[in-house]
Amino acid sequence: MKTLIKKYIIPVTLLVAITAQATAQRKRTANEKTVVKTTTTRTTVSKRVPSTKVTYKTPKKKVVSVRTIPNRTVIKHRGTNYYYANNKFYTQSRGRYIVIAPKVGFRIHILPPNYKRVRFKNHNYYTAQGIFYVQVNNEYEVVEPEVGTVVYELPSDYEKVNLDGQTYYEYANVLYEKVQVNGTRAYEVVGIIDMD
Repeated sequence: MKTLIKKYIIPVTLLVAITAQATAQRKRTANEKTVVKTTTTRTTVSKRVPSTKVTYKTPKKKVVSVRTIPNRTVIKHRGTNYYYANNKFYTQSRGRYIVIAPKVGFRIHILPPNYKRVRFKNHNYYTAQGIFYVQVNNEYEVVEPEVGTVVYELPSDYEKVNLDGQTYYEYANVLYEKVQVNGTRAYEVVGIIDMD
């Protein structure tokens, strides 16, 4: 009887135990979720950066001017005429019109048609062509975005800059860093260039 137990019953019991344990492990792994964490190393730039510390990758920006602007709207700001047409702002110089970014404090009555709403720290920003607006009564005022604000696209004429050995993107004196948000490329505001 002892031989029967040693030869048949103990090996069968072990085999059943191993099979049951393997099945239990298999069921557990089928219910597990895989969580992937993406860690991004970021170098923080202080909010205001002197223009002397910023090096542009392209030494001279090409300034494009046009002779006429069809269907333009004239907007006066602090004694200067600005012209709006084709979703861009222009200023006049020597009889030609040059594309510019409006200055902080500039106000318009209607947002450009391609604007996007960006919410950051309980503030609603409206952004179009790299310019940030906030609503003030019945107008929209150009403002500097807060550090940490994220946008998903930059205007086509942004510039790459170098600051303390790191590459950033600049448009209208706003510095951006390329980041990933839920697997999507985005740009986070990391500072403002002081032009004084």
